[in-house]
Amino acid sequence: MQTTQNRYTLVWFTTNLRTQDNAILVEALRLKKLVIAIYCFNPQDYENTSFGFKKTEKFRARFTIESVHDLKIQLETLNIPLFTVHEKPELAISSLCEKYHITDVFVQKEFTQEETNIIDAVKLKTSQNSNWHEVYDQFLFQPDDGLRQLNKIPKVFTNFRKILEKECSVRPLITPEKQELFEIKNNTEIPTLKTLGFSEFETHAHSAFPFSGGETAAQNRLYNYVFETKKIGFYKKTRNGLLGVDYSSKFSAWLANGCISARQIYWAIQDFEKEHFKNQSTYWLIFELIWRDFFKYIAWQHGNAIFHLEGINNHTYQWKTDPELIQKWCSGNTSEPFINANMIELNKTGWMSNRGRQNVASYFAKTLEIDWRIGAAYFESLLIDYDVHSNYGNWLYVAGVGNDPRSRTFNVKLQADRYDSQGKFQKRWLQNTLFE
Repeated sequence: MQTTQNRYTLVWFTTNLRTQDNAILVEALRLKKLVIAIYCFNPQDYENTSFGFKKTEKFRARFTIESVHDLKIQLETLNIPLFTVHEKPELAISSLCEKYHITDVFVQKEFTQEETNIIDAVKLKTSQNSNWHEVYDQFLFQPDDGLRQLNKIPKVFTNFRKILEKECSVRPLITPEKQELFEIKNNTEIPTLKTLGFSEFETHAHSAFPFSGGETAAQNRLYNYVFETKKIGFYKKTRNGLLGVDYSSKFSAWLANGCISARQIYWAIQDFEKEHFKNQSTYWLIFELIWRDFFKYIAWQHGNAIFHLEGINNHTYQWKTDPELIQKWCSGNTSEPFINANMIELNKTGWMSNRGRQNVASYFAKTLEIDWRIGAAYFESLLIDYDVHSNYGNWLYVAGVGNDPRSRTFNVKLQADRYDSQGKFQKRWLQNTLFE
């Protein structure tokens, strides 16, 4: 243990809340300086957006708090202290850099405007005295390993997938080294829900996502879903389900927060296929991870266009902004029971199935013809597994201003008949509402 004047490296955690297979952390430790870490609960993330919704509601707020608690514990095993602050990053990080004479700052490289604006604001206050290292670490297939040129990214997913599967490989997992123990004063505390402006709450009894945030919970779920129950072997058959915990992998929330990496899931599936069996379902989860990559590459390629009303195709529709229709959709009070059930589930749990999301988004954008960005902002607020690229990529897609050359509208009644033929899902959420 030492207390000498050291030259420190700072790792700024954002949506990469894990220690294992974390390229930013591993790269920082390779400098062989003492590493300290910070996570900022940016107050702006818990304020209202221009659409009138909180940017982050209570569900994701609690999941994030849990994830940061677990991150702190995992970092302690590596002798890395985690500073946690409820403050704008440019203020908190510049202060820390000045106090501890930080020579190098490592952060996950971003490519959407809000995220890059925040990083730029911090760099403006610190870059004169600190070297900045921005590392891509959100992908299954790293940009440096394949599609480096933005103009070469295919617009159609199938072409994108074929190029990656043919020409690229998934990187091996990496493990951070434990650094020497040292003393540093850290009196910071992780905010509570109350600090962030919320009341404590219980997870809904019927939530399809009753899990906690954090790297430990993510690894437990991965092991359980893939190896213990072997549910991975039925994923393709059950992924359009609506009720229960295991109709889908539920990895998305941990992926969105970076509590687990796409590579860790990929290599776990590879191990499963070697030890047990390989089928369409084991591949299909990898297929979905490639879809996740696709939306990230599209966001990287098109920048702010993914947030524009006309989308990446510059398609113009006559969009409405009717407050009454918006409120009815948000509260689950439309003329369609299937839409209502899904929206009530979202409002009470912070979760909605993939099948539900496609239907309520199509109903909002194509049937009601309301400005799709309002629906996307509502999803951003409520969803535990909100990911900027997947959320806006999917809304663009459904609204007919994204990557799908066809402009389709879901037939909600037919969808309900097909995926909720006995009405169990609708009964659960519509009947429960009457008595709550």
